[in-house]
Amino acid sequence: MSSTLAGKVALVTGGARGIGRACVRKLASAGCDVAVNYYNSHDEAEALCAEVRGLGRRAVALQGSAGDPESLAEVFDGFRKTFDRLDIIVSNAASGVLKPAMEMKLKHWRWCLETNAFALNLLAQHGVPLMREGGRIIAMSSLGAQRAMPNYGFVGASKAALESLVRTLAQELGPQGIRVNAVSAGVVDTDALAYFPNREQLLAEFAQRTPAGPTLAPEDVAGAVYLLCLPEAAMINGATLFVDGGFAISG
Repeated sequence: MSSTLAGKVALVTGGARGIGRACVRKLASAGCDVAVNYYNSHDEAEALCAEVRGLGRRAVALQGSAGDPESLAEVFDGFRKTFDRLDIIVSNAASGVLKPAMEMKLKHWRWCLETNAFALNLLAQHGVPLMREGGRIIAMSSLGAQRAMPNYGFVGASKAALESLVRTLAQELGPQGIRVNAVSAGVVDTDALAYFPNREQLLAEFAQRTPAGPTLAPEDVAGAVYLLCLPEAAMINGATLFVDGGFAISG
């Protein structure tokens, strides 16, 4: 078990499942105490916290919607009952509507933007006052921010907005010693992918076109998040780190 991040406190939104859960495990194994934010996955969040405590770390599960101002305020109220500082924020919670853009409504646009992009700004507003120099904010993006994907138009637009906001926050918070970056993951076979009507096609294309190998695991993405949290990454700021095995460069 590593101790490279010993004494740090991390908050991971959408932390009970998939990539979020992998991030929690990775950060805890590196020495972090962790707050696991979740929306519906109460049992999974509590089980994960028990796992983290088994490593000798502190852990708390916090229910709430990252894109809702009142709900996130309650999350941070709960956070401060256990922790008095925050070193790492992983903005991982995401949602969206998978339909052709021509079928989308205003409510779909708002849902995607609020959950996937606005949440990052809310997290920064609440979290930065608890942060010290050396803090890290990492947002989870996707290839849809750069590429056109069927049924992914509004989600992709929200991820593009997220990456733009990462650059703005990096510029604003950089003088405080806080680094803000994004991790853009390729096709990862998590529970969320089951909602894609073309899931099998996505997995097959990824396997065929990825130079580094046919599969991408949540742990691969969590590893990139971990790297951005290290002191050696102090001069990486406002960047989007692609973790896709080379898929995006393959035509």
